[in-house]
Amino acid sequence: MTNAEAAEHNKAHEVTIYVNTRAKQWSEKDITYEQLVALAFTTPPTGENVDITVTYRRGEGNKSEGSLTAGGSVRVKDGMIFDVTATDRS
Repeated sequence: MTNAEAAEHNKAHEVTIYVNTRAKQWSEKDITYEQLVALAFTTPPTGENVDITVTYRRGEGNKSEGSLTAGGSVRVKDGMIFDVTATDRS
């Protein structure tokens, strides 16, 4: 498959996901915790007391809802909803 064919193939699988209520186009089969944090925050908050929580709903099959931790990923489905929140444990 050429690069152009691969790009076209990915477009055919592009879905709309919602990250903190904002619609985002996504063409990969899976999405990682780190990718979701990057989609949610232009500049992610940092600090030793900052926790970023990622939860999702409307997922596939028996994993229709849950949470992700650093290094984790989940299969993406059209209309899937992600909530990415930062909290300070002060």
